[in-house]
Amino acid sequence: MTEQTERTLAEPQPATRPLTGTRPLGEIRRWPRSFTHRLTAPLPGVRAFARLAREGAMRPRPEGLRDIQNLPYAPEPLPAVDTTAISVTWAGHASWVVRIGGLTVLTDPVWSRKILGTPARVTPVGVRWEDLPPIDAVVISHNHYDHLDAPTLKRLPRDTPLFVPAGLGRWCRRRGFTLVTELDWWEAAEIQAPDGHTVRFDFVPAHHWSKRTLTDTCRSLWGGWVLTDQQGRRVHFAGDTGYGRWFKEIGSRYPGIDLALLPIGAYDPRWWLGPVHMDPEEAVEACQDLGARRMAPMHWGAFLLSAEPVLEPLTRVRRAWEKAERPREDLWDLPVGASRLV
Repeated sequence: MTEQTERTLAEPQPATRPLTGTRPLGEIRRWPRSFTHRLTAPLPGVRAFARLAREGAMRPRPEGLRDIQNLPYAPEPLPAVDTTAISVTWAGHASWVVRIGGLTVLTDPVWSRKILGTPARVTPVGVRWEDLPPIDAVVISHNHYDHLDAPTLKRLPRDTPLFVPAGLGRWCRRRGFTLVTELDWWEAAEIQAPDGHTVRFDFVPAHHWSKRTLTDTCRSLWGGWVLTDQQGRRVHFAGDTGYGRWFKEIGSRYPGIDLALLPIGAYDPRWWLGPVHMDPEEAVEACQDLGARRMAPMHWGAFLLSAEPVLEPLTRVRRAWEKAERPREDLWDLPVGASRLV
């Protein structure tokens, strides 16, 4: 561990909240027709698609599939928590059950076995739907099918609070949801737990894009979320993102992040996916930039979205974490279905 990193982790982090005010829940807002100006890298053009088709490099080779039976899967009962603790349970891919401030929050919930355009899951969902406690809120990072799953959302009561990126509220309201809060980057809203504790939901930037149909490219925003409880403890859910400057900015605005849920998979080939998906080494660097105490890898081991061998993200993130000289106990490389308490 470098002297600077060691000093940063040793110093108590301030628990101050962002200075921005909060938006009303369920506010109906107007947004620009496109968020293309928020892109941090150009979208691929015709030549890139032609090269991808020519190389056929969007699925692991047969030798890269041999370890499917070794993917970590160890479902367990959800831990008992109260407002004094935070727990996270990895349901698979980017889906987490986050229990914070007395609330149960789902991130990018995908309980479907198959999503459009991909093979079926290679590991089952880590938490049975019927074993979930009542869901107090859902956060969505963007509208790609592996993060916004209509069949899963259909299972929820229509009065479940949804926190979504700018421009995505109409899609949710058309499906009957009555409390949809759309936020722009650096905006926030709060909800209250039954015991009176509040949890703050801040929408933060990511290096990604959005598209769900042939005609809606970048018509809604993309990003991650910072969840802050009343004691100032923070969980950052990065959604889907490449590596870039936003991580240092997030860490500066939201000091003292206790846990960063960061994607480490779907990165090969780099010429195609590098701008929008981090590789494991970049994820560790992003954790450093955030100033986060702990990191929990995600976005691997569920859907085969790219060409890297199925176990490679795990082995590489462990090596990168060790190389960064971070404490091993602060890398929460969980099996699908496992939980940890902050």
